[in-house]
Amino acid sequence: MNLTPYRQALALPGLRSLLLVSVLARIPLTATGVTLTFFVVLDLGRGYGAAGLVGAAMTVGAALGSPLLGRLVDRRGLRPVVALTTVAEAVFWASAPTLSLTVLLPAAFLAGLLALPIFSVIRQSIAALAPEDQRRPAYALDSMSVELSFMVGPALAVALATTVSARTTLWAVGAGVVASGVAFWLLNPPTRSADEPAGPQPRTPRREWLTPRMLAVLAVSGAATLVLGGTDVAVVAVLRASGEVGWTGAVLTMWAVASLVGGFAYGAVRRSFSPLALTAALSLCTIPVGLGGGHWWLLCLALIPAGALCAPTIAATSDAVSRLAPAGVRGEAMGLHGSAVTVGIALGAPLAGAVIDASLPLWGFAVTGAIGLAVTLAVLPVELRHRRETAALSNAAALTNAADLAPATT
Repeated sequence: MNLTPYRQALALPGLRSLLLVSVLARIPLTATGVTLTFFVVLDLGRGYGAAGLVGAAMTVGAALGSPLLGRLVDRRGLRPVVALTTVAEAVFWASAPTLSLTVLLPAAFLAGLLALPIFSVIRQSIAALAPEDQRRPAYALDSMSVELSFMVGPALAVALATTVSARTTLWAVGAGVVASGVAFWLLNPPTRSADEPAGPQPRTPRREWLTPRMLAVLAVSGAATLVLGGTDVAVVAVLRASGEVGWTGAVLTMWAVASLVGGFAYGAVRRSFSPLALTAALSLCTIPVGLGGGHWWLLCLALIPAGALCAPTIAATSDAVSRLAPAGVRGEAMGLHGSAVTVGIALGAPLAGAVIDASLPLWGFAVTGAIGLAVTLAVLPVELRHRRETAALSNAAALTNAADLAPATT
């Protein structure tokens, strides 16, 4: 496999340190959901429904706040936003263990609204550090780092909550989130490239960059994570139905490893892939996964094709947004991408759960995969129209060049 694209990307000034800090910074962020769930269920003595409400409140806040914070980064720079959100995170996580459920719900919403925008900031900084022809391996590395964080963060939170206490875990996760904010404030990665104008720029009207093609990319971003969120729940349901729930960790690990391998391969190839095509392939490969639910090892094998497409799909959508958004609004655009990803995950899990409750576990894979495929088909005309217009412009340019090069006649 050709490793040159990775060597070239990692040789870019600032990218190596950004990716290293991003892995460590994302670990506590990936643990927030399971930590709050344990706290509500074990320490507050409420049910999983109440825990789901707290998670939903934080998710809604994050979906609304992500583009707003991104726009603030565009206008004011990174450090003021990181300072504001780090203080907000510190207040929430320091007080959360002392709150009742009725107070925790609005507090979680506000915490989501002012959540540390690590995911979107990292992707914005990659666009600033990497030229367009080197962004694919850079975003592939970023997607692989997300997988590593999700493999470590929730597992550490579960281990700490079950061996010590959920309240202690809440404080530990909060300390990790605040430390992440401090680390990013100190690192202060660029949000504009060296050849892009620094500081506040004249406002670009949204109609000029929030085009049908940008909306299509945001739609498939949400569709892809909806499929992933549904898969997470369906795996547990299928294994529980077959009496092999103890193998859940092994199956999810295999899924994550397949994603890492797929992300590595995606970044190493020279050819670009459309995020619509990758989302469609991810959805198609997810639909039949439930048929391997008879044994845990069959489910592992069935998950490999879909797993191998997870990291490439997220990387491709991030790359597409970075190319479609002008530099002056890239923070807001990446914030919208973060919102789409967040909403997709938030919808996928309960949707798969409702389908499974009403039918069989294997339908959790089939329905969420079918929805992902339907979204890509719905936005396909936008992509086809863009390609026709690009081809027409290329042909016109070629004809113009040919006319200019033709010898003059008298």
